[in-house]
Amino acid sequence: MTDAPKRRKKAGVAGKSANDYADGVLSGNKVAVAQAITLVESNAEKHFETAQEMIEALQQRTTSKSVRIGITGVPGAGKSTFIDEFGTYLCAKGHRVAVLAVDPSSKVSKGSILGDKTRMERLSRNPDAFIRPSPSGGTLGGVTRKTRESIIVCEAAGYDVILVETVGVGQGEFAIRGMVDFFLLLVLTGAGDELQTMKKGIMELPDLVVVNKADGDNVKNAERARHEYNQILHFLTSYTRGWETKAVTASAFQEKGIEEIWDTVTAFLDTTMKSGVFEKRRQLQQKEWLYEMIQEQLKHHFFQHPSIKGTMPVLEQEVISGKRPVSGSVKELITAFLEG
Repeated sequence: MTDAPKRRKKAGVAGKSANDYADGVLSGNKVAVAQAITLVESNAEKHFETAQEMIEALQQRTTSKSVRIGITGVPGAGKSTFIDEFGTYLCAKGHRVAVLAVDPSSKVSKGSILGDKTRMERLSRNPDAFIRPSPSGGTLGGVTRKTRESIIVCEAAGYDVILVETVGVGQGEFAIRGMVDFFLLLVLTGAGDELQTMKKGIMELPDLVVVNKADGDNVKNAERARHEYNQILHFLTSYTRGWETKAVTASAFQEKGIEEIWDTVTAFLDTTMKSGVFEKRRQLQQKEWLYEMIQEQLKHHFFQHPSIKGTMPVLEQEVISGKRPVSGSVKELITAFLEG
């Protein structure tokens, strides 16, 4: 890799090179980490190239020793309050915590529409924590690439617990499940009613189900919901081989159950590392990422190709009007792309 320094002179955001970004991230400076993630999230072609060189530099100079935890839940389940308490607890135990909140993109501005730092007041002020709300839309990889690379940036900066928060319960949860080690589902009381709005597949994803807001007059209802969820989980196949997914109760507001949840995570890590499942999962995730990026890049270059841009509008209208068959039009477009 003797030519690496020469290849890393391309300008990024504000004229920085890939090495400049990598050096800033490795120093642990929060501003540098934020700038590096901004580079990763950029949809500009020149920034994409610089970001890839930065990621390569970081991977060559660091070894991941973090745990990646995905956190999701139905609206109103208290995800942000939970993460605020959970992250603060971990920082107090000597960990450095990074929170990547994968937000839905505004259809108008294409930007992040959630204000996570204002919803995680204590954690946002903690010197050992870093919070980054990020838009999920865009091209050149979308949520999968940008979140995966943001994880790499945070790990290189020395954060050993990465919390990836997703919004709501939907298709995004399947994507996040494929890039974390441990997946946590936050739910509320009333398991039977709530499951009517959940797909069965979602219940098969988590390594732990947490019935949140188990406080005040809701304690008995929370315990009842925990029992119901455990009955349901008993009949489902756990996502992680060799691990039995269970439901517990917690109250982020009263700081109850947080220690038990972390104990469950550490037990999970111990079990999966001893069995080899942890390392195999990481390897499989890298392989899946490779194939996802091939598809994303092919799609991106296909639609940006001059031949396609010139032909697509005409064929599109002819397909819509029923004058041309879809399969034949696709074949013509693929041929134009390959020959072009």
